[in-house]
Amino acid sequence: LFLATLTYDTLRFEYEDFPETKEPVWILGRKYSVFTEKEEILLDVTSRLWFTYRKNFPAIGGTGPTSDTGWGCMLRCGQMIFAQALVCRHLGRDWRWIKGKRQMDNYYNVLNAFIDKKDSYYSIHQIAQMGVGEGKSIGQWYGPNTVAQVLKKLATFDTWSSLAVHIAMDNTVVMEEIRRLCQSNVQCAGAAGCSALESDVLYNGCPEDVGLRERLALWKPLVLLIPLRLGLTEINEAYIETLKHCFMMPQSLGVIGGKPNSAHYFIGYVGEELIYLDPHTTQPAVEPGDSGCLPDESFHCQHPPCRMSIAELDPSIAVGFFCNTEADFNDWCQQIKKLSLVRGALPMFELVERQPSHFSNPDVLNLTPDSSDADRLERFFDSEDEDFEILSL
Repeated sequence: LFLATLTYDTLRFEYEDFPETKEPVWILGRKYSVFTEKEEILLDVTSRLWFTYRKNFPAIGGTGPTSDTGWGCMLRCGQMIFAQALVCRHLGRDWRWIKGKRQMDNYYNVLNAFIDKKDSYYSIHQIAQMGVGEGKSIGQWYGPNTVAQVLKKLATFDTWSSLAVHIAMDNTVVMEEIRRLCQSNVQCAGAAGCSALESDVLYNGCPEDVGLRERLALWKPLVLLIPLRLGLTEINEAYIETLKHCFMMPQSLGVIGGKPNSAHYFIGYVGEELIYLDPHTTQPAVEPGDSGCLPDESFHCQHPPCRMSIAELDPSIAVGFFCNTEADFNDWCQQIKKLSLVRGALPMFELVERQPSHFSNPDVLNLTPDSSDADRLERFFDSEDEDFEILSL
């Protein structure tokens, strides 16, 4: 009888509303009160792009799977964290999706980059096929590190977004490497590139000042992904406060991870619970409508988001941040340094100015990971049985 009740109640149980609590709700760097801002919380969550399992899409590689049910959850979480970076890049963190309202063109451009077909920049097709080079056959489950490495490679083809993607390995973020990456070969791509930059300046409410525009043009927007292992088989409690702080930073893109072999995209927390978007729902693949416009409702989660206890989190995660400008990155560095002073919070990673001498060559690990590196790193991040050294920095 109990089982029947549980099954019968699953929908209500799964989508329960936010608890009535004095604790603030944090969603990707924004702080809300449940009592006065419940509508705003739900609108913020609904506005995130939600990617789930899909069925009946064109076969991957021409003859491969036509659905990713059962294996694509981490790939979908990778799409969600990256889509959030593209939303911040092209629409801004304050942008909101309103059901039934015609959105601006840039919104459809972002969405089209993830549609389930072979020529979208970040489609399941591209991620699965690029993963073959990382030693993952099509239809094989990914860990957070593999999906990060694959997205980094795919981003090089996305000239529209022109992102600098950095994956910080070995629990260490090297500021010098990031500056080198973000300041490299940034040129104004003809008139179109310049006008986009100008509209950004106006869009952010900044003065039309030539010096500012030049400084903006000298920094490629940064997507920083940090794969981490926060314990052996369960998360070490000492990291929990630090993890919460990541969701408080305005640069936050959230966290990909989950429970063992079940990936989620974590976008915030309330009290001792993480708030997440769950890809484990199979929806039919979406075709553009007659007008060429994409029906987009199924890409937005329109029920209250799922929650789970932070203690249940699998220790293998990747944390994401987006720094649109150099000032954003400098601010992020300051916040990370302050975080190391918080009592009872163990740093999840180290922030250093230069590459420590004991590291291997950064270009091998971070810039062009070949399959042997990726295999070694994936074993490090996804293995259940190896001995891990828990860093206490």
